[in-house]
Amino acid sequence: MSQLLHTNDLHSTIYHDAKDIRLNVFVKEQNIPKSIEIADEELAIHCVLYDENRKPLGTVRLLPIDKTTMAVQRMAVDKEARGKGVGKKLMTYVEDVAKQYNVSTLILGAQLHAFDFYRSLGYESFGDTYREANIEHQYMKKTI
Repeated sequence: MSQLLHTNDLHSTIYHDAKDIRLNVFVKEQNIPKSIEIADEELAIHCVLYDENRKPLGTVRLLPIDKTTMAVQRMAVDKEARGKGVGKKLMTYVEDVAKQYNVSTLILGAQLHAFDFYRSLGYESFGDTYREANIEHQYMKKTI
């Protein structure tokens, strides 16, 4: 039985697990500079999916934009856990967390290789594509 947890405490195990996954996926695998990847941490709600042995499998964070909107950011799944539904579980969870804060709109910047994944979850594209950390992205949003 997996477990989903979230925190805004930067001293918690949950946050450190989230950060470790992000460093592995974004900094090591995708060569994104750490200075871009680890930013605005204290403002975000960090979510982690754990397996039955409490091994962290994936992470995503929510960054408040205004009273009704949050940005879904830093979605990362451990290499060994990819293709097993971890991303979908995390995205369903962040919607539940956002609703606890009375948020009605989620926005995100999807790496283009993940565009169809987010579209399958009900996100719609808007605006132009953009380049961040040398990776093409597309803005997307969803009303929850």
